[in-house]
Amino acid sequence: MVAKLTFVERQIALLILGIITILGLVMASLGAGDALGVHGFIVLFAGLGLIFAVGGSLYAPEPIEDRSREYYDDPIKIGIVLAMIWAMIGMGVGDWVAWMLAFPDLRFDAAWSSFGRLRPVHTTGIIFGFGGNALIATSMHVMQRTSRARLAGQISPWFVLLGYNLFVILATTGYVMGVTQSKEYAEAEWYADIWLVVVWVVYFVLYIRTLARRNEPHIYVANWYYLAFILVVAMLHIVNNLAVPASFTAAKSYSLFSGVQDAMTQWWYGHNAVAFFLTAGFLGMLYYYLPKRAQRPIYSYRLSILSFWGIVFFYIWVGSHHLHYTALPHWVQTLGVTFSVMLLVPSWASAGNALMTLNGAWHKVRDDATLRFMFVAAVFYGLSTFEGSFMAIRPVNSLSHYTDWTVGHVHAGSMGWVALITFGAIYAAVPLIWRRDDMYSWRLVEWHFWLALAGTVIYIFAMWNSGIVQGLMWRTYNDVGTLQYSFMDTVVAMHPYYIARAIGGLLFLIGAVIGFYNILMTIRAARSEDRLLDHPTDSEACEPAVPVAE
Repeated sequence: MVAKLTFVERQIALLILGIITILGLVMASLGAGDALGVHGFIVLFAGLGLIFAVGGSLYAPEPIEDRSREYYDDPIKIGIVLAMIWAMIGMGVGDWVAWMLAFPDLRFDAAWSSFGRLRPVHTTGIIFGFGGNALIATSMHVMQRTSRARLAGQISPWFVLLGYNLFVILATTGYVMGVTQSKEYAEAEWYADIWLVVVWVVYFVLYIRTLARRNEPHIYVANWYYLAFILVVAMLHIVNNLAVPASFTAAKSYSLFSGVQDAMTQWWYGHNAVAFFLTAGFLGMLYYYLPKRAQRPIYSYRLSILSFWGIVFFYIWVGSHHLHYTALPHWVQTLGVTFSVMLLVPSWASAGNALMTLNGAWHKVRDDATLRFMFVAAVFYGLSTFEGSFMAIRPVNSLSHYTDWTVGHVHAGSMGWVALITFGAIYAAVPLIWRRDDMYSWRLVEWHFWLALAGTVIYIFAMWNSGIVQGLMWRTYNDVGTLQYSFMDTVVAMHPYYIARAIGGLLFLIGAVIGFYNILMTIRAARSEDRLLDHPTDSEACEPAVPVAE
């Protein structure tokens, strides 16, 4: 990695790392005894470690190859590995808290191990650690291949990748220390939020600059989805996290919004995080890796564009359906219902487009577990979007909201759609990037697929049953007009479903561990072969050289 930087690029990298290290030192000195101080030391040690890594080869020989004629895959490789590491961390913590709900004593006698602190570690580790790293890595991979242009920068891809992971580390460690903003999906400290804005702006500029260097006149549809993900997530993050620090020497801050305005802002962010982080970005994966793996053209390119604009326009309005029967104005709730139902059209257009692409390639779905990951992900995407539109309707919402049905819906999307398409994309990308004919073991890919599918089905069926039972018990009255069941009665009734959920999550976690082992062994085999053949591994073996951008 460092050897491929020029002397000037190494100096620039050292300057950036020096600034980051100084910021860490300032944070550590100002926030002594507070989470700010702990995070200062994390930033300080991260900066120093990278300074030694870069500085140790400051005077190494200059790169002799023409870098502009090769794809820049080193950051992508590290991004894929980091995504799988965060997958295991996030899923491991998630399954721990799932077992904790069934057996509350499964915790340590310390505040950090409570459900309230570990639950956001799970959500952030999965959504932003696993999902975010996968999106960054695959977006860089897809952009280069569909544009036939190298990433526009040698340092900025590393800054985006490592800077983003620093944010995730700051966020998750902050939760363990009990520092949050008490917001759904957006609970990191104010200084971590500012840092993410810097990283995300660099990411956006990197993507636009690479797009401008393209040697293909047409912008492939996957890049539309990735670009929407990058742009809108920046807007969502900035608005939702507007806050005033209680002190510049402490991690605590206060939101600029309050009351119903804060609730509306949170769910404008929350559901559009689903829309543009967990949907648009992963549709970018689907539209590139599924046709490439199936060796079939997209069924309808026009339909993919129409679906894109439908998702972009409809999704932005639907967050208020999380706030039915609250102080939010009734017309705003109705607006959310209307657009939620309309959203089914572009969502099913994308799912149907993916499934129709597989016409003529169903034998590959049968034989290829990687393609099967993507196929099942498209099915779950269609099912989850239908369920979401259905649950947004006010009478259905009165039964489902605040129950485990919502939890089941979320995990049908996150496990069945997001995780499965990510695993499929990673299994498709790893042999290409490391120049291998196939994965280390396709049998392990099969094991991973069936464990993931079984875990997902067990999980969501348990939560569907649990949620409907909860909702019905909460609204059941006896002959004298009082509630027939106490709240504790409903908790007792949920116990077997919570055990089933934890078992489903455990199967999913085991599958992820198997996948990580398979990826590591593939990398190890590729490196062994490279040493024997003595050739570089920057670009795919089957790809032509990248034309020099004008």
